[in-house]
Amino acid sequence: MVKKILTWGGIAFLIFFIAFRPDSAADVFKSLGAGIMDIAQGFGDFFTSLVA
Repeated sequence: MVKKILTWGGIAFLIFFIAFRPDSAADVFKSLGAGIMDIAQGFGDFFTSLVA
């Protein structure tokens, strides 16, 4: 029950954040995307070095 309430609360907050602060929301998602790309690049470099 608590998990369901927290999930819906998180979704509501996300919608509110995007609706009323679209520039800030875009910056957050860009930062998250950049972090994920850095991690993927690190794994790629590791496996390239491992094979080469």
